Amino acid sequence: MLKKKGLLVSGAVSLSLVLAACGGDNNGNSADGGDPEYQWDFVTEEMQGEVQYEYAAEFAERLEEKSEGNIEMTVYEYGGLGDGVDQAEQLMMGSTEFGIVSPGFTGTMVEEAQIFALHFLFPDDIELTQQILNESEALNVELREKYEEHDMTPLAYWTEGAMQWTGNSELRTPADFENFQIRVQNSPLINTSYEAYGAEPTPMDWGELYTGLDQGVVDGQENPIFFIENAGFHEVQDHMTISNHNNYVAMTVVNTEFYNGLPEDVQEMIDETVEEMREVGYQLQDDMNEEFLTVIEEDEENPTEVYELSEDERQEFRDLALPVRDFFRENNGEDAGRILDMLLDEIDAAQ
Repeated sequence: MLKKKGLLVSGAVSLSLVLAACGGDNNGNSADGGDPEYQWDFVTEEMQGEVQYEYAAEFAERLEEKSEGNIEMTVYEYGGLGDGVDQAEQLMMGSTEFGIVSPGFTGTMVEEAQIFALHFLFPDDIELTQQILNESEALNVELREKYEEHDMTPLAYWTEGAMQWTGNSELRTPADFENFQIRVQNSPLINTSYEAYGAEPTPMDWGELYTGLDQGVVDGQENPIFFIENAGFHEVQDHMTISNHNNYVAMTVVNTEFYNGLPEDVQEMIDETVEEMREVGYQLQDDMNEEFLTVIEEDEENPTEVYELSEDERQEFRDLALPVRDFFRENNGEDAGRILDMLLDEIDAAQ
């Protein structure tokens, strides 16, 4: 059973949030009549008490305050409107207005988005990584245009923290991954990244993952620390490796046609809130990942061996991961190489 944590943002937030934004009347209601002018949905891929949901709740609350109650926004936990693939499709079709989407769930639609599956791409410094995500032209212009061809507009890219491994056996060298079945999102490039280590990547929806780990259907998985603890994966895994091999990047997404059809003042309100949430999202993941690492380490009922890879150990994985960039260039869209080169230049400049 998945565990729920207390909220880390101010105040308790119910699953359905009444929020606001001003502008034209979508529903024939007056802004002064007590009913919202707009009613929007905001889907997330996580549960209440986890980073994405709390981000969405705070986003919604800020819009309510700015707009004085002219929008009702319902924030959905994972599964409220289907799985991650379902939610991405709903955003694309416009049946859902806002969402937080992992590029891994859209990598077969926007092939260049699989760039986030490349291991050891971003700096080890999470704060610097977030700065790059905020400012990158490769992502915020070039990759955004790729998504907009499918009626999805990424408003922001943001990290939920470094990815770590858990396993039913020790994971310290590439040899430990030989014949190791690791659960992955359904992304060809993620598969290739783990095949480079000798692993057997196994796509699986995360709603099935706890049971899959418990029953030995898969041997391990990757996620940020807060998610590992909140989902209870450490309860059914004996080992956790602090590998920092990748960042879990999420996107705040809006349906393109819907967003472009909003009055300018409403768009400006949304854009302002997106900017405000950059620091909020960063702080949420930073606090949760630090807190829940301590919880895992001190959990005597479910003891987990936690160890951090040395730089020499990480270098072994890095050496195997770097050639996967060539696979990305050749197999992930006509602009994959150009976008990757732009991003690498931006990373070098930031460092």
